[in-house]
Amino acid sequence: MLVIAHRGACGYRPEHTLESYALAARMGADYLEPDLVRSRDGVLVARHENEISGTTDVAEHPEFAGRRTTKTIDGAALTGWFTEDFSLAELQTLRARERIPELRPANAEYDGRFEIPTLDEILELRARLSTELGRTVGVYPETKHPAYFRSIGLPLEPPLLHALSAHGLDGPDAPVFVQSFEAGNLQELRGELAAPLVQLLGTRAAAAADLSAIARYADAVGPAKDHIVQEPGFVAEAHAAGLLVHPYTFRRENAFLPPELRSSEDPAEPGDLAAELERFTALDVDGVFTDNPDLVVALRS
Repeated sequence: MLVIAHRGACGYRPEHTLESYALAARMGADYLEPDLVRSRDGVLVARHENEISGTTDVAEHPEFAGRRTTKTIDGAALTGWFTEDFSLAELQTLRARERIPELRPANAEYDGRFEIPTLDEILELRARLSTELGRTVGVYPETKHPAYFRSIGLPLEPPLLHALSAHGLDGPDAPVFVQSFEAGNLQELRGELAAPLVQLLGTRAAAAADLSAIARYADAVGPAKDHIVQEPGFVAEAHAAGLLVHPYTFRRENAFLPPELRSSEDPAEPGDLAAELERFTALDVDGVFTDNPDLVVALRS
């Protein structure tokens, strides 16, 4: 079972930072997962969303106050600051913040310390960690809002393909998965990239998924873990279609666990993540996205 470090070891460090990725690899994660968006000058950087007020200190920079705006991204109106309105040099003046400090106050102690990394920096880190640890550390990038970025003239696919090629990660045996919620994005990549492609599925999308159709352009599915609980036959059906199954996201805090596995009424307290993982191991999933890679590695061991 692959251990996919969701945004790095973000149960212990602010997400999508080089420090979070490095910690995840040292905890034993097989793959590091960066979410990718673009800067105004076209550079791929790691943020969960292109709206960055919740994960950086941009609101504390008076020089950027005028860039706060409202945009419609994939049908949802969002107000804040957006990566595509900043050059890479400007983004690198910002510092990462913990996204959910109410649940992870220890992570918030690292606020202001870490920069926003580029994809190239992450791939360089991956290579160094592979050498340091004496094993291959893979990368599992997600293209975020690819249709939106294409609509504003900043498509995600060309720089992603270029970066993977430049780092020798474009072959069929490279330790890479590329994931997206958008089928069109994956279908476009299918003709240009030998690496496995992963169709992400929310709970509703998974319920309606035509797995045979997905298997014509993708190699795996990443369903929300709740769907697998509701439809335990999903994994077997996906395997029958020739697809790997990598559910998301496994986290130790009570807020993210089913009621029977919570340790208390405190949403920030750790619950019984091991018991939840054992349920999914019994379903024969092929990998899991987790904020706590050390706990999954320990269970696998």
